[in-house]
Amino acid sequence: MNRLLHMLRETFTSLRRNVAMVASVVLVTFISLTFVGAAALMQTQVDRMTDDFYDRLEVSVFLCTDNSTQTACPTGAISADQRDALEHSLEEGAASQYVSSFRHESQEQALENFLESRGETARTASLEAEDMPESFRVLLHEPEQYPIVTELFSSAPGVETVADQQEVMDQVFAILNGLTIVALIIAAVMIVCAVLLVSTTIRLSAFSRRRETGIMRLVGASKSMIRLPFVFEGVIAALVGSLLACAATWVMAEFLLGQWLTRQVPGIPFIDSSASWIIMPGLVLVGVLLAVLSSWLTVRRYLRV
Repeated sequence: MNRLLHMLRETFTSLRRNVAMVASVVLVTFISLTFVGAAALMQTQVDRMTDDFYDRLEVSVFLCTDNSTQTACPTGAISADQRDALEHSLEEGAASQYVSSFRHESQEQALENFLESRGETARTASLEAEDMPESFRVLLHEPEQYPIVTELFSSAPGVETVADQQEVMDQVFAILNGLTIVALIIAAVMIVCAVLLVSTTIRLSAFSRRRETGIMRLVGASKSMIRLPFVFEGVIAALVGSLLACAATWVMAEFLLGQWLTRQVPGIPFIDSSASWIIMPGLVLVGVLLAVLSSWLTVRRYLRV
């Protein structure tokens, strides 16, 4: 216990002597691990959105109307028999094995939904029900099977086109995943800077205390007793930076995602601070391990005992 207290006293004495360098280690560690936390939050958010999107993925079978082009609908607007045939296929026919549920959206309902999502503007005020497409909205058992359903209906009589949200959402998720990768790259660069800064701080500390370490060596102090205070110095600085990064991660999850974006975009399920508690232990572990490794290797190389 006395040895541990002695090493801790030596550690805090060195921290006071090298306040500027220690503050630099804390800040660089804080910034780098904050980027790691932001990337982890972003990936968690993408996973949450992906799961929610696949649960609600619909295939839209747009039916021919009087305004459809001759190329897409050579027989004109869909007839009642054609509509019944499509509905039978969804209920009991070839497509039924892939369909979880479906609903018919009339032109009037399509106009109402469009106005509700876009709001009243000068452009939408002139729209009429006849301008909107009639459709079947199909929810699948397995969202990955949408190409099969698309193929079944794309050439069916009375169908103008078949569309799904997969392509658009894949582009959105690709952008979000790209941002995650960018954040990780920045974090990796900053972590390298933090490791180098920890190493430099330990080297300067060892150089400034070379007389003390020489005396300790002469009186018979063990290698671990001489080296560990320098390692503790790097670990404490990295631990403070890690805890600050944890706090920043919690703030982003709670206030940016959990509150502000939830109010701004109510249709998307955003994560909250509970996700940050899963990420925090990893941030602390990464910060401490990097500090231990870089400090220990530096001490072994530059501190001869």
